[in-house]
Amino acid sequence: MKYVIIGNSAAAVGCIEGIRKNDQSGEILLISDEKHATYSRPLISYWLKGKVVDKNMYYRPEDFYEKNGVKTMLGVKVTGLDAKKKTLTLSDGSKVDYENLLVGTGSRPFVPPIEGVNECKNAVTFLNWDSAIQLKSMINENSRVIVLGAGLIGLKVAEGLAGHVGTLTVVEMASHLMPSVLDDKGAAILEKHITKCGVNFIFGDSAAKAGTNELTLSSGKKLPFDVLVVAAGVRPNVELVKEAGGKVGRGIVTDDEMRTTLDGVYAAGDCVEAVDTVTGDRHIMALLPNAYMQGEAAGINMAGGKADTPKVMPMNAIGFFGLPLVSAGSYDGEEFVEEGEESYKKLVFRDNKLLGYILISDVDRAGIYTALIREKIDLKGVDIALLKKQPQLMLFGKSDRKRILAGGGIAQ
Repeated sequence: MKYVIIGNSAAAVGCIEGIRKNDQSGEILLISDEKHATYSRPLISYWLKGKVVDKNMYYRPEDFYEKNGVKTMLGVKVTGLDAKKKTLTLSDGSKVDYENLLVGTGSRPFVPPIEGVNECKNAVTFLNWDSAIQLKSMINENSRVIVLGAGLIGLKVAEGLAGHVGTLTVVEMASHLMPSVLDDKGAAILEKHITKCGVNFIFGDSAAKAGTNELTLSSGKKLPFDVLVVAAGVRPNVELVKEAGGKVGRGIVTDDEMRTTLDGVYAAGDCVEAVDTVTGDRHIMALLPNAYMQGEAAGINMAGGKADTPKVMPMNAIGFFGLPLVSAGSYDGEEFVEEGEESYKKLVFRDNKLLGYILISDVDRAGIYTALIREKIDLKGVDIALLKKQPQLMLFGKSDRKRILAGGGIAQ
Protein backbone atom coordinates (compact mmCIF):
# COMPACT_ATOMS: atom_id res chain seq x y z
CA MET A 1 0.00 0.00 0.00
CA LYS A 2 1.22 3.49 -0.82
CA TYR A 3 -0.03 6.19 1.50
CA VAL A 4 0.38 9.91 0.86
CA ILE A 5 -0.29 12.59 3.47
CA ILE A 6 -0.69 16.28 2.63
CA GLY A 7 0.20 18.42 5.63
CA ASN A 8 2.56 18.04 8.55
CA SER A 9 0.72 18.99 11.73
CA ALA A 10 -1.28 17.06 14.35
CA ALA A 11 -3.61 15.34 11.84
CA ALA A 12 -0.63 14.08 9.84
CA VAL A 13 1.13 12.74 12.94
CA GLY A 14 -2.05 10.98 14.05
CA CYS A 15 -2.43 9.47 10.58
CA ILE A 16 1.14 8.14 10.52
CA GLU A 17 0.73 6.55 13.93
CA GLY A 18 -2.70 5.18 12.97
CA ILE A 19 -1.32 3.60 9.79
CA ARG A 20 1.56 1.96 11.64
CA LYS A 21 -0.83 0.32 14.10
CA ASN A 22 -2.10 -1.83 11.21
CA ASP A 23 0.56 -1.68 8.53
CA GLN A 24 4.24 -1.64 9.48
CA SER A 25 5.66 -1.88 5.95
CA GLY A 26 3.49 0.22 3.64
CA GLU A 27 5.13 3.19 1.95
CA ILE A 28 4.25 6.56 3.51
CA LEU A 29 5.06 9.84 1.78
CA LEU A 30 4.40 13.13 3.57
CA ILE A 31 4.21 16.38 1.58
CA SER A 32 4.08 19.77 3.28
CA ASP A 33 4.48 23.34 2.08
CA GLU A 34 6.17 24.15 5.40
CA LYS A 35 9.90 23.47 5.64
CA HIS A 36 9.85 22.55 9.33
CA ALA A 37 9.58 19.08 10.84
CA THR A 38 6.29 18.61 12.67
CA TYR A 39 5.98 21.17 15.45
CA SER A 40 3.33 22.23 17.96
CA ARG A 41 1.45 25.25 16.61
CA PRO A 42 0.09 26.29 20.02
CA LEU A 43 3.70 26.96 21.07
CA ILE A 44 4.43 29.68 18.50
CA SER A 45 3.26 32.49 20.80
CA TYR A 46 5.51 31.14 23.58
CA TRP A 47 8.39 30.98 21.09
CA LEU A 48 7.66 34.59 20.15
CA LYS A 49 7.77 35.59 23.82
CA GLY A 50 11.02 33.69 24.37
CA LYS A 51 9.60 31.09 26.74
CA VAL A 52 10.21 28.23 24.28
CA VAL A 53 13.39 27.68 22.26
CA ASP A 54 13.62 26.07 18.83
CA LYS A 55 14.52 22.57 20.03
CA ASN A 56 11.40 22.41 22.23
CA MET A 57 8.98 23.39 19.47
CA TYR A 58 8.73 19.96 17.91
CA TYR A 59 5.63 17.80 18.28
CA ARG A 60 7.58 14.57 17.87
CA PRO A 61 11.27 13.58 18.29
CA GLU A 62 13.77 14.32 15.52
CA ASP A 63 13.83 10.68 14.39
CA PHE A 64 10.01 10.38 14.18
CA TYR A 65 9.89 10.12 10.38
CA GLU A 66 12.77 7.66 10.18
CA LYS A 67 11.41 5.40 12.92
CA ASN A 68 8.03 5.26 11.20
CA GLY A 69 9.43 4.73 7.71
CA VAL A 70 8.11 8.04 6.38
CA LYS A 71 9.59 9.79 3.36
CA THR A 72 9.16 13.55 3.46
CA MET A 73 8.90 16.33 0.91
CA LEU A 74 9.05 19.52 2.99
CA GLY A 75 8.68 22.98 1.50
CA VAL A 76 6.68 21.54 -1.40
CA LYS A 77 3.12 22.59 -2.19
CA VAL A 78 0.44 20.31 -3.67
CA THR A 79 -1.38 22.30 -6.36
CA GLY A 80 -3.75 19.71 -7.81
CA LEU A 81 -5.60 16.47 -7.04
CA ASP A 82 -6.88 14.06 -9.68
CA ALA A 83 -9.09 11.63 -7.76
CA LYS A 84 -9.78 9.45 -10.81
CA LYS A 85 -6.13 8.90 -11.67
CA LYS A 86 -5.14 9.03 -8.00
CA THR A 87 -2.35 11.51 -8.62
CA LEU A 88 -1.21 14.78 -7.08
CA THR A 89 0.40 17.66 -8.95
CA LEU A 90 3.18 19.49 -7.11
CA SER A 91 4.32 23.10 -7.34
CA ASP A 92 7.27 22.17 -9.58
CA GLY A 93 4.92 20.45 -12.06
CA SER A 94 5.86 16.90 -11.07
CA LYS A 95 3.26 14.29 -10.13
CA VAL A 96 2.91 11.82 -7.27
CA ASP A 97 0.60 8.82 -7.26
CA TYR A 98 -1.15 7.33 -4.23
CA GLU A 99 -3.44 4.47 -3.22
CA ASN A 100 -4.82 6.11 -0.06
CA LEU A 101 -4.52 9.83 0.57
CA LEU A 102 -4.98 11.96 3.68
CA VAL A 103 -5.77 15.64 3.16
CA GLY A 104 -4.60 17.44 6.29
CA THR A 105 -4.21 20.88 4.75
CA GLY A 106 -5.36 22.82 7.82
CA SER A 107 -6.37 26.45 7.52
CA ARG A 108 -5.02 29.83 6.44
CA PRO A 109 -5.38 33.30 7.94
CA PHE A 110 -8.45 35.32 7.00
CA VAL A 111 -7.61 38.86 5.95
CA PRO A 112 -10.67 41.16 5.99
CA PRO A 113 -11.24 43.50 3.02
CA ILE A 114 -9.40 46.46 4.57
CA GLU A 115 -8.36 49.18 2.15
CA GLY A 116 -4.59 49.17 1.68
CA VAL A 117 -3.84 46.17 3.88
CA ASN A 118 -2.46 44.02 1.07
CA GLU A 119 -0.03 46.78 0.09
CA CYS A 120 1.05 47.43 3.68
CA LYS A 121 4.59 46.03 4.03
CA ASN A 122 4.50 46.12 7.82
CA ALA A 123 1.26 44.10 8.07
CA VAL A 124 1.53 40.39 8.91
CA THR A 125 -0.67 37.45 9.88
CA PHE A 126 0.02 34.94 12.65
CA LEU A 127 -0.74 31.25 12.28
CA ASN A 128 2.43 29.23 11.79
CA TRP A 129 6.06 29.24 12.91
CA ASP A 130 7.26 31.15 9.84
CA SER A 131 4.79 33.96 10.54
CA ALA A 132 6.06 34.13 14.13
CA ILE A 133 9.65 34.32 12.84
CA GLN A 134 8.67 37.13 10.49
CA LEU A 135 6.86 39.05 13.23
CA LYS A 136 9.79 38.71 15.63
CA SER A 137 12.13 40.20 13.02
CA MET A 138 9.88 43.26 12.67
CA ILE A 139 9.58 44.38 16.29
CA ASN A 140 11.77 46.12 18.83
CA GLU A 141 11.28 47.54 22.33
CA ASN A 142 9.84 50.78 20.90
CA SER A 143 7.45 49.27 18.34
CA ARG A 144 3.85 50.44 18.27
CA VAL A 145 1.87 47.28 17.51
CA ILE A 146 -1.81 46.93 16.62
CA VAL A 147 -3.48 43.52 16.64
CA LEU A 148 -6.73 43.14 14.71
CA GLY A 149 -8.92 40.60 16.50
CA ALA A 150 -9.38 39.66 20.14
CA GLY A 151 -10.07 35.99 19.54
CA LEU A 152 -7.73 33.16 20.50
CA ILE A 153 -5.08 34.03 17.89
CA GLY A 154 -5.13 37.77 18.60
CA LEU A 155 -4.79 37.30 22.35
CA LYS A 156 -1.95 34.80 21.95
CA VAL A 157 -0.15 37.30 19.72
CA ALA A 158 -0.64 39.95 22.42
CA GLU A 159 0.72 37.60 25.06
CA GLY A 160 3.75 36.82 22.92
CA LEU A 161 4.51 40.50 22.29
CA ALA A 162 3.74 42.02 25.71
CA GLY A 163 6.88 43.31 27.36
CA HIS A 164 8.84 43.22 24.08
CA VAL A 165 7.29 46.24 22.33
CA GLY A 166 6.52 49.87 23.14
CA THR A 167 2.71 49.87 22.92
CA LEU A 168 0.23 47.11 22.19
CA THR A 169 -3.37 47.73 21.14
CA VAL A 170 -5.97 45.08 20.26
CA VAL A 171 -8.93 46.13 18.11
CA GLU A 172 -12.07 43.95 18.18
CA MET A 173 -15.31 44.64 16.34
CA ALA A 174 -17.39 42.70 18.90
CA SER A 175 -18.32 44.13 22.29
CA HIS A 176 -15.84 41.94 24.22
CA LEU A 177 -12.86 39.67 23.76
CA MET A 178 -13.12 36.04 22.61
CA PRO A 179 -16.77 36.54 21.53
CA SER A 180 -17.12 33.01 20.15
CA VAL A 181 -15.97 31.45 23.44
CA LEU A 182 -16.83 33.74 26.37
CA ASP A 183 -19.92 35.56 27.58
CA ASP A 184 -19.63 39.21 28.62
CA LYS A 185 -19.01 38.42 32.32
CA GLY A 186 -16.22 35.95 31.68
CA ALA A 187 -14.73 38.23 29.04
CA ALA A 188 -14.70 41.19 31.44
CA ILE A 189 -12.65 39.22 33.98
CA LEU A 190 -10.13 38.14 31.36
CA GLU A 191 -9.94 41.65 29.87
CA LYS A 192 -9.20 43.17 33.26
CA HIS A 193 -6.39 40.66 33.83
CA ILE A 194 -4.81 41.18 30.40
CA THR A 195 -5.09 44.98 30.63
CA LYS A 196 -3.02 44.87 33.83
CA CYS A 197 -0.29 43.20 31.74
CA GLY A 198 0.03 46.23 29.43
CA VAL A 199 -2.42 45.47 26.62
CA ASN A 200 -4.92 48.13 25.47
CA PHE A 201 -8.30 47.19 23.98
CA ILE A 202 -10.69 48.93 21.60
CA PHE A 203 -14.06 47.18 21.25
CA GLY A 204 -16.99 47.77 18.91
CA ASP A 205 -14.77 49.09 16.12
CA SER A 206 -12.92 47.68 13.12
CA ALA A 207 -10.20 48.54 10.64
CA ALA A 208 -11.28 50.51 7.56
CA LYS A 209 -7.99 51.62 5.99
CA ALA A 210 -4.34 50.69 6.49
CA GLY A 211 -1.69 53.22 5.55
CA THR A 212 2.07 52.85 5.87
CA ASN A 213 2.08 53.72 9.56
CA GLU A 214 -1.52 54.64 10.35
CA LEU A 215 -4.69 52.62 10.76
CA THR A 216 -8.07 54.28 10.28
CA LEU A 217 -10.95 52.63 12.11
CA SER A 218 -14.57 52.53 10.98
CA SER A 219 -15.36 55.12 13.66
CA GLY A 220 -12.89 57.51 12.06
CA LYS A 221 -10.33 57.13 14.85
CA LYS A 222 -6.73 57.02 13.63
CA LEU A 223 -4.08 54.84 15.29
CA PRO A 224 -0.34 55.10 14.51
CA PHE A 225 1.57 51.84 14.25
CA ASP A 226 4.88 50.31 13.28
CA VAL A 227 3.55 46.74 12.95
CA LEU A 228 0.01 45.60 12.17
CA VAL A 229 -0.93 41.99 12.99
CA VAL A 230 -4.08 40.69 11.30
CA ALA A 231 -5.56 38.03 13.57
CA ALA A 232 -9.16 38.10 12.37
CA GLY A 233 -9.68 34.36 12.11
CA VAL A 234 -8.93 31.51 9.71
CA ARG A 235 -10.44 29.77 6.69
CA PRO A 236 -10.12 26.00 6.02
CA ASN A 237 -8.02 24.91 3.06
CA VAL A 238 -10.63 22.90 1.13
CA GLU A 239 -9.72 23.82 -2.46
CA LEU A 240 -7.87 20.61 -3.41
CA VAL A 241 -10.86 18.42 -2.53
CA LYS A 242 -13.44 20.86 -3.85
CA GLU A 243 -11.75 21.28 -7.23
CA ALA A 244 -11.41 17.49 -7.51
CA GLY A 245 -15.18 17.12 -7.11
CA GLY A 246 -15.33 16.21 -3.43
CA LYS A 247 -18.17 17.39 -1.21
CA VAL A 248 -17.38 20.52 0.75
CA GLY A 249 -19.53 22.57 3.11
CA ARG A 250 -17.96 24.83 5.68
CA GLY A 251 -15.11 22.36 5.54
CA ILE A 252 -14.38 19.05 3.80
CA VAL A 253 -17.22 16.61 4.41
CA THR A 254 -16.23 13.16 5.67
CA ASP A 255 -18.10 10.06 6.83
CA ASP A 256 -17.76 8.27 10.18
CA GLU A 257 -14.40 6.81 9.13
CA MET A 258 -12.95 10.13 7.90
CA ARG A 259 -13.47 9.28 4.22
CA THR A 260 -14.32 12.07 1.83
CA THR A 261 -16.69 11.53 -1.10
CA LEU A 262 -13.63 10.86 -3.29
CA ASP A 263 -12.42 7.27 -3.60
CA GLY A 264 -9.33 6.61 -1.51
CA VAL A 265 -9.24 10.15 -0.11
CA TYR A 266 -9.53 10.83 3.61
CA ALA A 267 -9.35 14.15 5.44
CA ALA A 268 -8.69 15.29 9.01
CA GLY A 269 -7.93 18.35 11.09
CA ASP A 270 -8.80 22.00 10.73
CA CYS A 271 -9.93 21.62 7.10
CA VAL A 272 -12.69 19.15 8.03
CA GLU A 273 -16.27 19.58 9.16
CA ALA A 274 -16.86 17.67 12.36
CA VAL A 275 -20.12 16.65 14.01
CA ASP A 276 -20.56 18.37 17.36
CA THR A 277 -21.43 15.59 19.81
CA VAL A 278 -23.43 18.08 21.92
CA THR A 279 -25.63 19.73 19.28
CA GLY A 280 -25.33 17.38 16.30
CA ASP A 281 -24.39 20.32 14.05
CA ARG A 282 -21.52 20.12 11.57
CA HIS A 283 -18.84 22.79 11.79
CA ILE A 284 -15.09 23.35 11.95
CA MET A 285 -13.53 22.54 15.31
CA ALA A 286 -9.94 23.68 14.99
CA LEU A 287 -8.40 22.01 18.02
CA LEU A 288 -5.12 20.10 18.14
CA PRO A 289 -6.49 17.05 20.04
CA ASN A 290 -9.39 16.78 17.57
CA ALA A 291 -7.01 16.96 14.63
CA TYR A 292 -4.79 14.24 16.06
CA MET A 293 -7.71 11.90 16.86
CA GLN A 294 -9.27 12.42 13.43
CA GLY A 295 -5.93 11.79 11.75
CA GLU A 296 -5.33 8.65 13.80
CA ALA A 297 -8.80 7.31 12.96
CA ALA A 298 -8.20 8.04 9.27
CA GLY A 299 -4.81 6.30 9.35
CA ILE A 300 -6.22 3.18 11.00
CA ASN A 301 -8.98 2.98 8.39
CA MET A 302 -6.60 3.69 5.49
CA ALA A 303 -4.54 0.68 6.64
CA GLY A 304 -7.52 -1.66 6.78
CA GLY A 305 -8.41 -1.29 10.44
CA LYS A 306 -11.65 -0.05 11.95
CA ALA A 307 -11.92 3.23 13.81
CA ASP A 308 -14.89 5.56 14.04
CA THR A 309 -14.73 9.31 14.19
CA PRO A 310 -13.87 10.40 17.73
CA LYS A 311 -16.47 12.33 19.74
CA VAL A 312 -15.61 16.00 19.43
CA MET A 313 -17.10 19.26 20.60
CA PRO A 314 -16.08 22.91 20.81
CA MET A 315 -13.46 23.14 23.54
CA ASN A 316 -10.65 25.45 24.58
CA ALA A 317 -7.99 24.81 27.20
CA ILE A 318 -5.66 27.79 27.23
CA GLY A 319 -4.07 30.40 29.44
CA PHE A 320 -3.39 34.10 29.02
CA PHE A 321 -0.69 35.83 31.07
CA GLY A 322 -0.86 33.09 33.69
CA LEU A 323 -4.66 32.97 33.98
CA PRO A 324 -6.01 29.56 32.85
CA LEU A 325 -9.28 29.19 30.96
CA VAL A 326 -11.20 26.09 29.90
CA SER A 327 -14.50 26.04 28.04
CA ALA A 328 -16.52 23.36 26.29
CA GLY A 329 -19.88 22.51 24.79
CA SER A 330 -22.96 24.63 24.25
CA TYR A 331 -24.29 27.52 26.35
CA ASP A 332 -27.95 27.12 25.42
CA GLY A 333 -29.70 26.09 28.63
CA GLU A 334 -30.18 26.84 32.33
CA GLU A 335 -27.15 28.64 33.76
CA PHE A 336 -25.31 28.41 37.04
CA VAL A 337 -22.81 31.26 37.46
CA GLU A 338 -20.22 31.87 40.17
CA GLU A 339 -18.04 34.96 39.85
CA GLY A 340 -14.94 36.14 41.72
CA GLU A 341 -12.34 38.88 41.32
CA GLU A 342 -10.25 36.83 38.87
CA SER A 343 -12.33 33.66 38.68
CA TYR A 344 -15.45 32.60 36.84
CA LYS A 345 -17.55 29.46 36.62
CA LYS A 346 -20.51 29.01 34.31
CA LEU A 347 -22.29 25.66 33.98
CA VAL A 348 -25.14 25.16 31.51
CA PHE A 349 -27.73 22.40 32.06
CA ARG A 350 -30.69 21.09 30.08
CA ASP A 351 -32.82 17.94 30.38
CA ASN A 352 -30.79 16.56 33.32
CA LYS A 353 -27.52 16.88 31.41
CA LEU A 354 -24.57 19.24 31.44
CA LEU A 355 -24.29 20.92 28.02
CA GLY A 356 -21.41 23.33 28.47
CA TYR A 357 -19.17 25.27 30.83
CA ILE A 358 -16.70 28.13 31.18
CA LEU A 359 -14.01 28.00 33.86
CA ILE A 360 -11.54 30.81 34.52
CA SER A 361 -8.79 30.39 37.14
CA ASP A 362 -9.92 27.17 38.91
CA VAL A 363 -9.81 24.57 36.14
CA ASP A 364 -8.59 21.53 38.08
CA ARG A 365 -11.81 19.54 37.69
CA ALA A 366 -12.55 20.53 34.10
CA GLY A 367 -12.01 16.92 32.99
CA ILE A 368 -15.09 15.73 34.90
CA TYR A 369 -17.28 18.41 33.36
CA THR A 370 -15.90 17.62 29.90
CA ALA A 371 -16.66 13.91 30.30
CA LEU A 372 -20.20 14.62 31.53
CA ILE A 373 -20.85 16.52 28.32
CA ARG A 374 -19.08 14.14 25.94
CA GLU A 375 -20.65 11.01 27.43
CA LYS A 376 -24.06 12.69 27.90
CA ILE A 377 -24.29 11.47 31.49
CA ASP A 378 -27.81 11.63 32.96
CA LEU A 379 -27.63 13.71 36.14
CA LYS A 380 -30.95 12.57 37.56
CA GLY A 381 -30.38 11.57 41.15
CA VAL A 382 -26.98 13.29 41.32
CA ASP A 383 -26.35 15.94 43.97
CA ILE A 384 -26.36 18.91 41.56
CA ALA A 385 -25.52 21.44 44.27
CA LEU A 386 -22.32 19.53 45.08
CA LEU A 387 -21.58 18.97 41.39
CA LYS A 388 -21.71 22.73 40.82
CA LYS A 389 -19.37 23.47 43.70
CA GLN A 390 -17.06 20.46 43.98
CA PRO A 391 -17.36 17.93 41.15
CA GLN A 392 -16.09 14.50 42.12
CA LEU A 393 -16.38 10.97 40.77
CA MET A 394 -18.03 9.58 43.91
CA LEU A 395 -21.21 11.50 43.00
CA PHE A 396 -21.85 8.87 40.32
CA GLY A 397 -22.55 5.16 40.10
CA LYS A 398 -19.86 2.67 39.08
CA SER A 399 -20.82 2.44 35.39
CA ASP A 400 -21.01 6.22 35.01
CA ARG A 401 -17.66 6.60 36.77
CA LYS A 402 -16.05 4.35 34.16
CA ARG A 403 -17.60 6.38 31.34
CA ILE A 404 -16.45 9.65 32.93
CA LEU A 405 -12.91 8.34 33.34
CA ALA A 406 -12.86 7.21 29.72
CA GLY A 407 -14.56 10.30 28.29
CA GLY A 408 -12.57 12.92 30.15
CA GLY A 409 -9.11 11.45 30.04
CA ILE A 410 -8.99 11.56 33.85
CA ALA A 411 -6.38 9.56 35.72
CA GLN A 412 -7.80 7.34 38.43
